[in-house]
Amino acid sequence: MHPAFSVIFLTTLIGAGQGLFLALFTGQLYALANLLPQQEDRYFYGMGSDLAVLFLGLGLLASFFHLGHPERAWRSAAQWRTSWLSREVIILPAALGLIALYGLIHWMQWTQPFFVIREALPVDASLIVGVLAMLAVFALYIATGMIYACIRFLQEWHSALTVINYALLGIASGFTFAAAFSAWIGNGLVGFYGTWAVILTLAAAVTRSAALIRNRRIKHKSNLQTAIGIRHTHIQQKAQGAMGGSFNTREYMHHQSPDFMHKVLVVFMVLVFTLPILLLAASYWLASPYLPAAAFVVQYLGLLAERWYFFADARHPQNLYYQSVA
Repeated sequence: MHPAFSVIFLTTLIGAGQGLFLALFTGQLYALANLLPQQEDRYFYGMGSDLAVLFLGLGLLASFFHLGHPERAWRSAAQWRTSWLSREVIILPAALGLIALYGLIHWMQWTQPFFVIREALPVDASLIVGVLAMLAVFALYIATGMIYACIRFLQEWHSALTVINYALLGIASGFTFAAAFSAWIGNGLVGFYGTWAVILTLAAAVTRSAALIRNRRIKHKSNLQTAIGIRHTHIQQKAQGAMGGSFNTREYMHHQSPDFMHKVLVVFMVLVFTLPILLLAASYWLASPYLPAAAFVVQYLGLLAERWYFFADARHPQNLYYQSVA
């Protein structure tokens, strides 16, 4: 497949924004359980939510560059009963709005508890909205992943690992971002978020590696015989049926060599998994406020390469017919 950079930025930006919110809300839950110190509402939860909203908003903006007629974008939500894309279009602004409301509650310090459960758990507006936003975020991860996992004829995508990887990579980048944000404001939570970022990054490395191994072992159901409807045992293609390029050859082929694809694979494995873990570990030992930020930047650049590889690695059956241009 030909990777569309608008979709690459959409999926990586909203994934990191969702992950950042989950990190913030996880910190709030830990603080309610007295496992972490309470944080100042406005400068941690409020500003952190603003950053999450910024990432989600930038991702939403990037999606418009993938549309032939952006003015008709609202129509993409019409098929919500059967289309995962329509569900994503509905869930994304809902999640964005709930995260924005969560941040506003903390900015305005509307955190007086409505009631207390068993004299231990104060329930306020931020907790209620945070739970709703958390559900919306997980629903968005599922919807985004299922857009690709539900396509049966693209066997590289048609797997539960697609959804799992979208979620784990997004959450890991969000927790890495939370570690960088904590280092920037100096709230003492770098170790907490950095530890979880390493754990989530390792989990994502396992599932992404499993997907790569699975894809290398796929026995494709389509072949040159089925592409042209001829069952002869020996068929050699001499031309693609047209002298020049076409929509099919532009949109369903990445036109890169196997060597280039291998280099992209190595690059994203190093940038997404190896370097961020090393940088986060170094920040723990050196107490550096800059290394967590470097870890997030490196990991996000790696995610751009990973997402490009994800799209390019899918072998569309139509390419069996258009594979030869000579």
